[in-house]
Amino acid sequence: MKISGKQYRSVWMEDGIIFMIDQILIPHEFKIIELHDVNEVYRSIKNMNTRGAPSIGATAAYGVAQAVIKHNFATIHNLGAYLDLVCAKIESSRPTARDLFHAVDYMDKGLRLAKSVEEAKKLAVKLSNNYADISVDACKKIGEFGNKILIDGAKVLTHCNAGALATVDFGTALAPVRIAHEKGKDIFVFVDETRPRSQGSRITAFELKEEGIPYSIIADNAAGHFMLNGEINVVIVGTDRVARNGDVVNKIGTYEKAVVAYENNIPFYVTAPLSTIDIDTRTGQDIKIEERDQEEVLYSYGLLDNGNFGRVRVSPEGGIARNPAFDVTPAKYITGLITEKGIIKPTEKEILRIKS
Repeated sequence: MKISGKQYRSVWMEDGIIFMIDQILIPHEFKIIELHDVNEVYRSIKNMNTRGAPSIGATAAYGVAQAVIKHNFATIHNLGAYLDLVCAKIESSRPTARDLFHAVDYMDKGLRLAKSVEEAKKLAVKLSNNYADISVDACKKIGEFGNKILIDGAKVLTHCNAGALATVDFGTALAPVRIAHEKGKDIFVFVDETRPRSQGSRITAFELKEEGIPYSIIADNAAGHFMLNGEINVVIVGTDRVARNGDVVNKIGTYEKAVVAYENNIPFYVTAPLSTIDIDTRTGQDIKIEERDQEEVLYSYGLLDNGNFGRVRVSPEGGIARNPAFDVTPAKYITGLITEKGIIKPTEKEILRIKS
């Protein structure tokens, strides 16, 4: 991704240290933080210093690698038990995004093939970098396939952030927009603010601004108005998990956008790297939906008048809130899944075919 004219990835590892763009501070401050052990990796995912399924996955892969690199093994026979502990710790950070578990499983299976401690440490670096590179390549291909559905003059609605910061680079939902823009198409993006953490108004808008792509931030409840009045002609979102029947789990509010798009005959596409497709989960209703702290709803966060980053209460003192982080969009509302292997219908037959 381009930030102040310089190319970055959202997360990477050098000499056993994990470096990460702190997404909590975007857009008010650009800061790269360092992670030195599995506890810091766990907290970075849990507290959403990193977020977005592919970015979480890459962080998890680097976290497993870092733990192996830094641990003093008495013998290679101790590797399996240690991996069990590390993988369980990282997997416990957040429950919904499939990429987290996909990445941990990828690292676990690969590392158990090592025949010596030295080989395991070298393999940890190679595997984690491979995982991140594969993710970036998938996102680029998603962008190339998705570009084909964007006509010149397209007005795109997004929800949450599924750009480069949410992946490792390039993005999922924003990947088609980026490629269309690079090819000279006139593209405009309506950016849902995406309460309560405002990943749209904070992060998606930041990315589009840095790339020079025209956009407008809109309130979450304004999308229907713009659809009804013909100002939006396609919706593209990301996903944290796709069930075998084509149901999709994504940031809370996605379901509403899908239903309104369906009622207004507007195509609704979901960008879905194969790593997010979970054929072991039958339907979206079988997926555990994370419920986060109610304070995310009771307060708003941003840049205060004194120039400091902070929060303000927007609810009555002692107010009570519910805060599901995701919702399920049934397959019938989805026009297509844009994957790195092409665009498919959200049906079990097509999903099993593309995952084979």
